[in-house]
Amino acid sequence: MFDKHELRSAARARRKALAGADPTAAQRAADHIDALPRGSVVALYRAMGSELDTGALAVALEAAGRRLCLPVVLERDAPMVFRAWSPGEPLELDAAGCPAPLPLAELVEPDLIITPLLAFDASGGRLGQGGGFYDRTFAARPEVIRVGFAYAGQAVEALSLEAHDMRLHGVLTEAGYRAF
Repeated sequence: MFDKHELRSAARARRKALAGADPTAAQRAADHIDALPRGSVVALYRAMGSELDTGALAVALEAAGRRLCLPVVLERDAPMVFRAWSPGEPLELDAAGCPAPLPLAELVEPDLIITPLLAFDASGGRLGQGGGFYDRTFAARPEVIRVGFAYAGQAVEALSLEAHDMRLHGVLTEAGYRAF
């Protein structure tokens, strides 16, 4: 059995290979937005590294009438907050070094959070980067629908979850939406 550090390292390498092998995956995933759970305010993320890019998803969700927001890390050990955002609006780096809306953007509460991940399993387990930002945010908002956005090839047989890990309600990949 891998420890989490080794598992994350292997999952990063797999995701990087998937990103290089399938440059149209993000657009194909965005084509499945009608299958996503309902949510009038949808939190996305701005992709970094080999994370599946949410650009096409943002355009599709906005065209479907959903309001968008992005997470913002204000304090490294606190849940993230969410600020309203639309594609093309300016961004700045937050306390974790991630692109985020400017402080003048309205604070909003999402009812659907699209989250990046390194790996997922068939029971909704999610392996994140290890910083705990999404885990703390999910714990503070247990009623919010949690959906992973990933390459289908990021699926693994099973993940060992810890007490603080909250399962996803589903995952959206280039192969479609899968509810857990």
